[in-house]
Amino acid sequence: MRILIRTSKWAVLARRLGSLAIPLTIVPVFMHRERFLESSVFLVVAAFACAVAALAVLSALIALVRLWHTGDQGWGKALSGLFFGLVCLAPFAYYGSQALRYPIVTDVATAPRGELPLIFEPDTINMQAPRVLGAQEQQRFFPNATTRTYPLDALQLFAIVEHLVEAQGWDIRQRREPGIGGSPGRINARIVTLAGWREEAVLRVQATPQGASVDMRSASIGAVHDLGSNGQRISQFLIALDGEVTAFMRDNPNINQPAIEEPEETGGTVGLDETG
Repeated sequence: MRILIRTSKWAVLARRLGSLAIPLTIVPVFMHRERFLESSVFLVVAAFACAVAALAVLSALIALVRLWHTGDQGWGKALSGLFFGLVCLAPFAYYGSQALRYPIVTDVATAPRGELPLIFEPDTINMQAPRVLGAQEQQRFFPNATTRTYPLDALQLFAIVEHLVEAQGWDIRQRREPGIGGSPGRINARIVTLAGWREEAVLRVQATPQGASVDMRSASIGAVHDLGSNGQRISQFLIALDGEVTAFMRDNPNINQPAIEEPEETGGTVGLDETG
């Protein structure tokens, strides 16, 4: 008599759900980055993908338990469904941890926001009122997001800031060098996050009696929670700027030293008065 070994239906379901979760998680991200999906629709699709991935993991766990007791076939299908589900849940787990770690905020700045205006573009017209932190909260969560002052000329510092912005790969939308009369220089740059959210960074370089200072603002466009990205961006950029300025001053130790004037040569000799 031939004994038939069944394939677990839970294992088949886990494999199907896991295979479905992969494109549901990846494709909307590319569509959101290219603006084929609005942010509100993207959030709904992402929530659905998270639910499918969670069901894949749950089905795989049930299948593994039943396979252990019944001896049915389907170990490979159950394990693949578990793997696909966990891979798809990983980004949701990361962003969830960021949401628990940082307060709800969409705009972080080291100076009054009126001094660091965003560029007026169509996608900022309907932007919600920014969620901001108080001074003490910002200092607690982002202690490195503070104004920097360096013993450099404003134009020298602006060149370093612009080079660092370009190295970050940010899209510079507006650029204005510091003026001779002391007017500050400013750079507005647009950033697209990995998940496709649009954020804008504003950097101001201004002359001071001690040299020049740098202030920075980073804001999310149309988001409810930046998950700490804006504060982290300012902190990381300013720390990198500290390193760039330190290296520049190390390589150019006399960059701002006043020039020593050489004494003028005289054509004759100075004689002494003779007396007596």
